[in-house]
Amino acid sequence: MVAALFLRASHSTVRPIALQSGQAAVNRLGCHVSLTQSSTRISLPKSNGFSTSTAKSQVDALDNTRNIGIIAHIDAGKTTTTERMLYYSGFTRRLGDVDEGSTVTDFLPAERARGITIQSAAVTFHWPPETVGVGDTASQQTPNAPKSAFPHTINLIDTPGHADFTFEVMRSLRILDGAVCILDGVAGVEAQTEQVWHQASTYRIPRVVYVNKLDRDGAAFGRTVREVASRLEGWPAVCQIPWFEGGQGRFVGVADVINLQGLRWDEGDGKLVKMYSLEQLDSEESQLAQELRRARTALIELLSEHDEIMVEKFFECEDHLAVSPSDIRDSLRRCLLREQGRKIIPVFAGASFRNIGVQPLLDSVVNLLPSPLETLDPEVSIGGVKGGLRRLLSGDLLVEQGEKTASRKGKTKKKSAVQAESHGAIEGLQSCALAFKVVNDAKRGVLVYVRVYSGSLDRHSLLFNTNLNVSERASRLLKMYANDAVEVDSIPEGHIGVVVGLKHARTGDTLVTYGSNKPQPPEPLNTLQLRPIKVPPPVFFASVEPHSLGEEKRLQECLTMLLREDPSLHVTVDEDSGQTLISGMGELHLEIARDRLLNDFKAKASMGRIEIGYRECPLDQSGQVTRIFDKEIAGRKGKAGCSAIVEPYDPDSSPPNDRALSVLSFDGNQIVILAPNLQTETNKKGVEESPLLPPGIDLNTFRTSLSNGCLAALARGPQFNFPMHNTRVTITLDPAEHIFGNETTSSALSAAARLATSSALRDLYSISGTAGTALMEPVMNVIISVDESSLGAVVHDISSSRGGHIVSLDEEVPLPATDLSLSAQSTEDMPAIDPSKVYSPPDPFEAASIGDEIPISANRPRTITAKVPLKEMVGYLKHLRSLSAGRGTFVMSVDRFEKMSTPRQRAVLAELRAEY
Repeated sequence: MVAALFLRASHSTVRPIALQSGQAAVNRLGCHVSLTQSSTRISLPKSNGFSTSTAKSQVDALDNTRNIGIIAHIDAGKTTTTERMLYYSGFTRRLGDVDEGSTVTDFLPAERARGITIQSAAVTFHWPPETVGVGDTASQQTPNAPKSAFPHTINLIDTPGHADFTFEVMRSLRILDGAVCILDGVAGVEAQTEQVWHQASTYRIPRVVYVNKLDRDGAAFGRTVREVASRLEGWPAVCQIPWFEGGQGRFVGVADVINLQGLRWDEGDGKLVKMYSLEQLDSEESQLAQELRRARTALIELLSEHDEIMVEKFFECEDHLAVSPSDIRDSLRRCLLREQGRKIIPVFAGASFRNIGVQPLLDSVVNLLPSPLETLDPEVSIGGVKGGLRRLLSGDLLVEQGEKTASRKGKTKKKSAVQAESHGAIEGLQSCALAFKVVNDAKRGVLVYVRVYSGSLDRHSLLFNTNLNVSERASRLLKMYANDAVEVDSIPEGHIGVVVGLKHARTGDTLVTYGSNKPQPPEPLNTLQLRPIKVPPPVFFASVEPHSLGEEKRLQECLTMLLREDPSLHVTVDEDSGQTLISGMGELHLEIARDRLLNDFKAKASMGRIEIGYRECPLDQSGQVTRIFDKEIAGRKGKAGCSAIVEPYDPDSSPPNDRALSVLSFDGNQIVILAPNLQTETNKKGVEESPLLPPGIDLNTFRTSLSNGCLAALARGPQFNFPMHNTRVTITLDPAEHIFGNETTSSALSAAARLATSSALRDLYSISGTAGTALMEPVMNVIISVDESSLGAVVHDISSSRGGHIVSLDEEVPLPATDLSLSAQSTEDMPAIDPSKVYSPPDPFEAASIGDEIPISANRPRTITAKVPLKEMVGYLKHLRSLSAGRGTFVMSVDRFEKMSTPRQRAVLAELRAEY
């Protein structure tokens, strides 16, 4: 029985293909699929194309492989589109639904509960499915047949869209060869879309754009195309235009600009597609046909501006409509893979939830995005020399490194000898892979996701980690199908797989195998490293505390596992409060981390708010206070004395005392030791000592003891019990009055200094008559990046609501955490694209659409540098996103401690009293 029709187009013809239905139908992977009421259950095969025992077929060849990712803003339809891809490829037999929690790639309980993607999921399928019979020899020998005419292996990664999981997207993009950027046809280019787009530019990844949700009210394809030009800084090449029934009706399909045909989807699961030629469109949808001709003309003219070969093809035909689809596809591919300058961005249309437009999108993935062989040479560093991996494998980079090392050591070697050594070393290099993700799986243990860049990573091979200089055995290898896995014998070049059970590998580590399982490759191959993955700085903080002291060790072990799994999390211990602080990319990020700690790792801990480490500072100078310490210490009598004066200290303007025996600056305070009557001399061993000091106490011990006593007293202020800051303590010691022979020990000196300093701090009250100290708070140096349109609201919020002050406003945006690529730098100085010069089809309800034109100036990035109290920055990320329509980002670091105003001090003290 015929279950469905698949659309397969070559030029302007369509060949329907029949799929046999059945309760236990077998797809091209050999997966037995059975339907359940809640989800699709997949029984995976025991072996696949990764196995070394299976002969490599054409579909498993490297040229027929695509490593792609789905990137977009949250709720743009990434997971829904992925589910349709899996369904139409034959990987699943039921359409997964995000709302029902039945999707393949969103398998975590937290993902299904929230309806969002939290952890990127990898899945492998084939397009077109091998069972449909299009991979035969006749199809491949058809002149000018598209690449989509025969099966390709697609390794797909569905990435998160929430800004809190930026690092999850970054480490996925690092190993991809191409990407599909999905846009919401109603919202257009959103904040996180811009973020992930620029991250993809950092890694120079070719991308196509898919405008989704065109079936919804308010969808505007034309406006979204213009936003692609203005916000994503590229030339949109419109390859499809939406088909609205009758020009103003419901969204029913797309018009293919490349093949000059209309594609209309019937109601149902989207497998039945009707094709209309241009002549048929003229008679049934004349308005769409005319717009299709304008779109073809605009596409040919745009390609002609960027591709000389297309100019020649156009002159041969002398008609925009006569240029063949194969020539257009080849031109789009050349422009997409170009390294320098502003790129062409192919744009496609659809509505994934309504099952419209996904099959042509899969065709474009195969036809336009590169295979691993066509990507840029992966960047590596070896022995301080940077270059491409292919240069390394050819031996050229190793020769350059050898010559550099020899010249640095002052040696000279013949070039032929260096080349011979290099080629000998390269021959033993069997594989080179990058670990881009680590997951703690409850059933399988630690899973290390790897992308193999050269050679073949075999089971039981010995992996050398060049970052940590350790070797580990790859006992098991897996190929992942989201949450399911199949054990394989090897992971070939260009593919993505999983190594099970590695104890040390982390995100960004380079793994190599050399020779016959040698534990370590020879120099300099043991320093070989692929380009690492940069970790962005954290912007959100919370405290995490164990329920008891007995749980503290277990909590530390769980945090270590969590940090290995997600390096964008940071754990620090606040020296002032003693709190363990966990920091990440946002509130949701830390909420997920807490769930992992409590539910997955079973840690008995709680996450709470941050305690701000306040300080006290003196408001005036105390009088000179003399104290004599006379007590037993550890069963031995101790007696010593000294005088102390406490006063305000400004590190920038307070000069040190020239008569001081010692001046120590520590944690914003200064300790000055005066001993005017102390005679000093240097013995034969070069040690300073004094005849007035007791035996066994040299001058260095004398200074250290007094300084330690002062520091102990400064640890608690006299009024609020916070540590002292911006405080100068002057200790004066007269040997005749304050030293008592053998009774004066180093411990007694330290105790005397602490006693005198504490008394001087309390003396501040009697002098001022009021509070002798004031409260200080940590002030952060904050750099905020926003659009021009959000600048005023953010500046007003910082200066008025948060007690901060603006240091500077600068139009230059600072470099992000990830270093920029050549392609990103090459577009920096180019003028902005004028959206009015970009072709975009008219929207049916354009007059009613809001925000149709985006002023270029409103999108101009601005940078705000400000000083803001740390208390006001706790939870600021969420507020900034609301002020800047989700586009604002910030980084911060501790600048200094600053004295509070009286009203602010009262408010903080009232809040602290309320907590306790």
